Amino acid sequence: MGASMTMLKGTNVPVAAQAVRVELGWRATPGAPVVDGSALLLVSGKVRSDADFVFYNQPVHASGAVRHEGRRSVADGVTDSLTVDLERVEPAIDRVVLAASADGGTFGQVTGLHVRIMDASDGTEIARFDSADATVETAFILGELYRRQGAWKFRAVGQGYGSGLEGLATDFGISVDEPQHSQQPQQPRTATRVDLPPPPQVPPGQHPQSPPAAPMAPPAPPSPPAAPPVAQPVRLTKVTLTKEAPSVSLAKQGGTSGAMRVNLNWQVRKQFTGWGSKLGRAIANHADLDLDLCALYELTDGRKGVVQALGNAFGALGQPPYIHLDGDDRTGAVSTGENLTINLDHKDRLRRVLIFVTIYEGARSFADLHATVTLQPQHGAAIDFSLDECTVPSTVCALALITNNGGDLTVQREARYLVPERGVSPQRTIDYAYGWGMNWTPGRK
Repeated sequence: MGASMTMLKGTNVPVAAQAVRVELGWRATPGAPVVDGSALLLVSGKVRSDADFVFYNQPVHASGAVRHEGRRSVADGVTDSLTVDLERVEPAIDRVVLAASADGGTFGQVTGLHVRIMDASDGTEIARFDSADATVETAFILGELYRRQGAWKFRAVGQGYGSGLEGLATDFGISVDEPQHSQQPQQPRTATRVDLPPPPQVPPGQHPQSPPAAPMAPPAPPSPPAAPPVAQPVRLTKVTLTKEAPSVSLAKQGGTSGAMRVNLNWQVRKQFTGWGSKLGRAIANHADLDLDLCALYELTDGRKGVVQALGNAFGALGQPPYIHLDGDDRTGAVSTGENLTINLDHKDRLRRVLIFVTIYEGARSFADLHATVTLQPQHGAAIDFSLDECTVPSTVCALALITNNGGDLTVQREARYLVPERGVSPQRTIDYAYGWGMNWTPGRK
């Protein structure tokens, strides 16, 4: 079978690549649900624990072998991607199931659903499977990577579920944390937990550390190793911010500690006419389009500053400002976009943070560019939103404002395009708009 041919359900092809990119794709149509990709690492048909589930709220497997890279817009629709480093998949794992779930509708409303397996080293397509017969399903196993006699293969599956991502996950042994409607504790639905013995009862008036009122006894033998703590069930909830519901509390989503990754992905919304123009040439050659993800910050001690590639002000995670820009991505369309990280362990030191993006070079405005912003706390639900269509000659866009409200951080979707006055920098423009009050000098990178 040729590598570029569409596979039939149930067929398989060998995968010789050391690492693959799994790209779920579909056409963007009005009213269609959002599609999310996920992967389950299986041993004899089941996960070993909830950690073997990789999806938007748990984007990296502990082994580093499987990663959820996220959604992006492409010329003919939308993709959600995972990467699988086959050489790093633990020997016990014999199958990696590749699934899709529909958030806010059914797959009957999704057109052009397909999965592509590509060599991660050069983008060569190894396999493609198109799923065209969906109706009321809300989750699909599109395919699976599996070992056979020491080598990897990909099989096209096309199995649908009417019970969504939750039903699919629980089928493979995942414990899912359902929304709580009462104060009753949620019981695990599978045997992927370790139950701890109940704590010893302490008599009234007795301090837990005081010795019991009993005759002296010989020293007890060494205690066995403590059982591992009970893991929390997987949370499938996520938050999409909109004009109608623009803000969310991080604490309510479980995002209270650890690192929070902020990702900006962008793509051309539509084809341009007039390719001879400077803008047209720049967009045609994505390497010339340079967007910069930045952050204005104000600490609770009054210090203010900016994290940005300009002037190599990349910040730091372990010391003020507790924000770090991962690097300067000048490609956008062929990588994971621009990323910065916020250390939520020091959230009490942050008064407010404004995430924004500027066009450094390659375009005169954000018009015809489509961008998606994702905030992924290390613990807790993912928060994402898309930018509105830009209709003004804007070179700077406020993305999200994070404010400290009594120790809890609130994320507010801004999606606000600003137009700098002649001779005024994008940074100074956004400073004026949000009243940061900093002094700006020219910089370069």
